[in-house]
Amino acid sequence: MRMFLEAATGPPTIVLTAALVVLVCFWLLVAVRVAAPDSFDADVDLGPWGMGGVPVAVALSLLTVLAWLLSVGATIVPAAFISPGPVTGLLRLTVPVVALLVAWRVTCLFVRPLHRLCPDEPGPSPLGVSDRTAPRGVGDESRNAVRHAPHDGALRTHSRAA
Repeated sequence: MRMFLEAATGPPTIVLTAALVVLVCFWLLVAVRVAAPDSFDADVDLGPWGMGGVPVAVALSLLTVLAWLLSVGATIVPAAFISPGPVTGLLRLTVPVVALLVAWRVTCLFVRPLHRLCPDEPGPSPLGVSDRTAPRGVGDESRNAVRHAPHDGALRTHSRAA
């Protein structure tokens, strides 16, 4: 147990342990409905990183948990079989980085099947009526007004003055 605590709170892995604590606090806030699991979807697009298709919180949670587990496990195993020395110190410094890279690849593999459980949904329409369910003509004026709004700054200034 002492080796586990030293590995989890050791110098390089402590960063992942802190991220895990933040992650647990976030999911507790989601559980009591203070936050939403898709809170960060508008801020970050994980598609280029291969983790798109699920809420950002889910992808980053999976990445953090996997990286932490790999980092702690890869710190404990050499400590049990290799005597302390420069090799062990070098391993302790490189393990979290390698664990993060491996966790990223594994997360990309796990996110693909999860994408079916979290389909991309369009955001709410300005009138509160979905484009798919609205009869033709309902809300077209506001959508067309937004779509064909002038982008000239002088026209906007003139319309404000009027």
